[in-house]
Amino acid sequence: MTFAWYGHLKYPDRPLLMVILLSWAIALFEYCLAVPANRIGHAIYATAELKVMQEVITLCVFAGFSVLYLGERFTINHMVGFALICAGAFFVFKAPIPT
Repeated sequence: MTFAWYGHLKYPDRPLLMVILLSWAIALFEYCLAVPANRIGHAIYATAELKVMQEVITLCVFAGFSVLYLGERFTINHMVGFALICAGAFFVFKAPIPT
């Protein structure tokens, strides 16, 4: 989804309709993979765990994509923010905290 949503930013001169149609084609292919993966994964993981995994993977892919493809800088603020999101993921997978 990262490429479908952000790949066109490298080519701002392309017609918007063409970008939309290409993005939808890429997204459709990814959804065709994601839906069965979620169905299979749900046999092992809770829905919240599946969503957290998806978000962490998306953030990792996005960080690499923005640096390598779009040529943007990855700053310490990004690292801190992503680390906090990963800390949240840790607690989703951790056994319930005793109260």
